[in-house]
Amino acid sequence: MKKIWITGHKGMLGSAMIRALKNINAELLTTSRSQVDLYNQYEVLNWMKTQKPDYVFHIGAKVGGIMANKKLPADFILDNLMIQTNVIHGAHLSNVKKLVFVASNCIYPSITNQPIPESAILTGPLDENIRSYAISKIAGIELCLAYKKQYGCEYKIVIPPNLYGPGDNYHPQNNHVIAGLIQRAHEANQFDEKKFVVWGDGTSRREILHVDDLAEAMKIVMFSDASYDIFNVGVGYDYSISELANMIIETVGFSGEITFDTSKPNGTKQKLLDSSRIFNLGWRPKINPKEGLKSAYNDFLNRLTQSTLITG
Repeated sequence: MKKIWITGHKGMLGSAMIRALKNINAELLTTSRSQVDLYNQYEVLNWMKTQKPDYVFHIGAKVGGIMANKKLPADFILDNLMIQTNVIHGAHLSNVKKLVFVASNCIYPSITNQPIPESAILTGPLDENIRSYAISKIAGIELCLAYKKQYGCEYKIVIPPNLYGPGDNYHPQNNHVIAGLIQRAHEANQFDEKKFVVWGDGTSRREILHVDDLAEAMKIVMFSDASYDIFNVGVGYDYSISELANMIIETVGFSGEITFDTSKPNGTKQKLLDSSRIFNLGWRPKINPKEGLKSAYNDFLNRLTQSTLITG
C-alpha cells in the first residue's frame, strides 16, 4: 500500500486534503510538531527515511493576511524557506516518487496582464506588503524545478487564489480576506452595529476558491501524468472586495451599512489566474460561492460555540 504524507494536516488546506484522500487506497501519514519539527532538517530527513512516504503533499507553511505580512516580513521569509527546504530536500534523499508543493498567487507581479499565466513568474515587481512571503514561495517553486532539472524529481507546484472554507484562520491580525470579512461582519451583527468596516477602498479584486475544490485539484495533479510542472488552480472569475463584502453580509445576516477604511492597504489591484492547464486535466470547481460561504460561516459558528476559535 502506498504511503502519502500530508504536511500541515491540521490547517485549513491540510484538513481538506485528508478529506479528499479518505477513500483512496493508501496509508495517510500525518505528523505533529512534537513528532517532526519541520524547521529541523535532521528530524525531517530521519523521519522520511524511516517512514518512506511514496507521495508528499507539502502544505505546511507560515501563512497570514496582509497586515501580518507587513509587520513580520523576516518571520515569513525565514520560516517558509526553512520548512520547504527541509521537506523538498528530504523528499529527494528519501526517494519520494512525487511531491506537490503549494505556492500562492502573491508570487505574481503586482502589475501584470490578466488573467495571469504561469509564465508570468519573475516578470515584474511584487507587492511590497507581501514581498517576503512571495519570495519564499518563489524560492520553493525554483527549488522544485531545480531538483527536477538536476535529479529528475517529479515535483509539481499548484498556485491557488484566495482560499476559504472550513478550518480557516480567524486570528484578527493573521487572517486572509474571506476569514477577516466573515469575522468582522459577524461581530458587527452580534453587537448590533450600524456599520461594517472593510479594509481598503473596496475596489481591489480577488478570485476565491473553496478549500475542498483545491484539495481535489491537488489530487489530480499528484496522480495524473501531466507534463506541466506548475498549475494555477482558480475558478476563472473574480469579485471586487466590495462585492465580496456584500456577499458575506448577506451570508451573516447583517443589515447595516458597509464602510471602507482607506487607511488599511488595498493589496494588489487584481490577480485573476489563468487556470487553463488544470482545466485541461478535467478539473473544475464544484462549490459555488454562495454555498461555500455558507459552509465557511457555519464552521465559524460551530468553532465559536465550541470555544476553539482563535481570537488572539
